[in-house]
Amino acid sequence: MYPSNAPPSPSAPVQAAYGQPPMAQYATGVPQPPMVSYVKWSSGLCGCTDDVSNCCMTCWCPCITFGQIAEIVDEGATCSSCAVHGTLYTLLLLLTGRCQAIYSCTVRSKMRQQYRLADEPCNDCIVHCCCEPCALCQEYRELNNRGFNMSRGWEGNMGMARQNQGVQMPPFAQAEMKR
Repeated sequence: MYPSNAPPSPSAPVQAAYGQPPMAQYATGVPQPPMVSYVKWSSGLCGCTDDVSNCCMTCWCPCITFGQIAEIVDEGATCSSCAVHGTLYTLLLLLTGRCQAIYSCTVRSKMRQQYRLADEPCNDCIVHCCCEPCALCQEYRELNNRGFNMSRGWEGNMGMARQNQGVQMPPFAQAEMKR
């Protein structure tokens, strides 16, 4: 009748941390983090020819494609423009010959986390080290398919979003009340 300070019995249905039932815990009683569902990429890694103009741009000047991707993924953060990312990418390419793949891998990982994309077909670093142009084309297409106009950059896309939100709908006319 009165609440007791005794711990609940093991058979009592108690919700664990994260809202999981007790069966979702490890044997030690430590709660597991909630399950995260991942979505598939909108196009495959080898779908470069789906956007031929981007494919050509990425093959001849990957720094531009990477800069556009990084600016959108960084959401226009301070000192995070297409030119800054593209220049850093180019310097890494010219000075090291391969370390730009590690830099672009970090942007891909951040993009996957933001949009909860699956780690397909393999780890981000392996994708970028083995096939850098294909990975950049896939990331570009993904952002493009999500509604970003890549040539506008972050601020241009946000300006268009604000402008589209300003469109007012005509007021809803209510019907007459009848008895």
